[in-house]
Amino acid sequence: MVPCLASRWPARLLRASPPCWLAARVRGTPRERSPRPRSPHEAGRGCCSASGAPEVTLTPQRYAVQRLPFSAVSEQDLAAFERIVPGRVVTDPDELQAFNVDWLRMVRGSSKVLLRPRTTEEVSRILRHCHERNLAVNPQGGNTGMVGGSVPVFDEVILSTALMNQIISFHGVSGILVCQAGCVLEELSQYVEARDFIMPLDLGAKGSCHIGGNVATNAGGLRFLRYGSLRGTVLGLEVVLVDGTVLDCLTTLRKDNTGYDLKQLFIGSEGTLGVITTVSILCPPKPKAVNVAFLGCPGFAEVLQTLSTCRGMLGEILSAFEFMDAQCMKLVGQHLGLASPVRDSPFYVLVETAGSGAGHDAEKLGHFLEHVLGSGLVTDGTMATDQRKAQTLWALRERITEALSCDGYVYKYDLSLPVERLYDIVIDVRARLGPNAKNVVGYGHLGDGNLHLNVTAEAFSASLLSSLEPYVYAWTAEQRGSVSAEHGLGFKKKDVLGYSKPPAAVQLMRQLKALLDPKGILNPYKNLKNGPVSTSRGATLRRVRRNLWNVVLAVARVLCAGLQWAASSRAQDAPLGGQGPAW
Repeated sequence: MVPCLASRWPARLLRASPPCWLAARVRGTPRERSPRPRSPHEAGRGCCSASGAPEVTLTPQRYAVQRLPFSAVSEQDLAAFERIVPGRVVTDPDELQAFNVDWLRMVRGSSKVLLRPRTTEEVSRILRHCHERNLAVNPQGGNTGMVGGSVPVFDEVILSTALMNQIISFHGVSGILVCQAGCVLEELSQYVEARDFIMPLDLGAKGSCHIGGNVATNAGGLRFLRYGSLRGTVLGLEVVLVDGTVLDCLTTLRKDNTGYDLKQLFIGSEGTLGVITTVSILCPPKPKAVNVAFLGCPGFAEVLQTLSTCRGMLGEILSAFEFMDAQCMKLVGQHLGLASPVRDSPFYVLVETAGSGAGHDAEKLGHFLEHVLGSGLVTDGTMATDQRKAQTLWALRERITEALSCDGYVYKYDLSLPVERLYDIVIDVRARLGPNAKNVVGYGHLGDGNLHLNVTAEAFSASLLSSLEPYVYAWTAEQRGSVSAEHGLGFKKKDVLGYSKPPAAVQLMRQLKALLDPKGILNPYKNLKNGPVSTSRGATLRRVRRNLWNVVLAVARVLCAGLQWAASSRAQDAPLGGQGPAW
């Protein structure tokens, strides 16, 4: 029997607990979380409804970007699309508006057509036509991305996967799920949980995001600490290449060591190399017992020590370790009306455990909580006593993004850093910006070394942006960190790839892009800073002439420098008052 430790806990921690706080645990299905609505018209707006809000500035008017020489959609193209996807070609400007704007309302395109295929064959025919006509294509899932990768920049054809939402198969022994790319993550979670499994990833946007988009961006999320990256849990993919070729790598095998692992090219490629149409993914068994604790820490050093202690004492049942600063909690309360049960702490930590034995897990968590309270690492805290309270605690963390959007224009940075330096950049940026920013906050997946640095202002400001960039990226590069931990590069971060990857790696990426998409029509202006690669004879001859001319100029410069050096050397060797040889 586990002893009751009530006498050693603060009153607030015990307020919602039964006589012995160790009984305060959540049993059964993991929490249901969907703070964002499903509709692209509503996704992420929350308290910041778009009604009455100023129109989002067109991306080319806000950012220095020029349209590449793609064709424009013609009446003949619309007729061809109508033959491929009859009744599923959208050209109404009012209906297109939501699909042209990202949910953060930071970028806006001007696409004139949206296509809604239901099958891989339809996607293949669409891409084949666009490739022949040199029409740029913008693949779009749930449109919940953070870096402008899911909406057009100019007038690209929007290819929506929303109707590709069928579950193809699920194996109840292996836990392998095969489904179309347009399946909503939350619906997949409900489907597999009814069969005693869970999805290996969990996001605040689970009510809107599509599994194909998750894979295309290599989304991380809240279960990364426990189940790792999608690069490990995705077993196979079906992808349509730019010319309409269907690449069937839809294996359900956990081990396949034959040749190159081609699916890895498309995981995290953000729709720039091909369009993912079907996914095979490994789902872990559903935990029998889930516990959630929300704790206050007196400083970031104590947060780090709490993480270290948590890993050592909870081990295999630790499923999430999230941190957030006091400013995050202030905004969640101010804009969303959410009240934190733990207050007056500089930092907050959310710990979740998930295991197969309720008593065993509760005992381990109890020893951990007693230790961190007794050692001063944690000053206050609360535990979930039922599923509803677990959802409430998770909302404090998951809805931070929504609260920030309500605070004004948001500059968002998704960084990977050594955990010991993780919060230093928040302090530095706060001091650097001073009163020019409304709020500078830091939160994220501490167990993964992933910081979400966010800066809010009343409106977009070029001067504020210049104070942030490239400062944030250079700071991150000095720590050998990553400028994009889990959000991808999209449109907004494509120019900063060099801060995280060496030139040889960037060049190889460009070569892969040129190989798989020589015209550059797949999600252009995203991921890599390069345009379409022309394969015409004229363009090739122009490149050859330009390269030859550069070589001639370089040789001429070398010869001139050599002649000057020789002349000066001979002049120094000549007798005083005499002349060197004439050239």
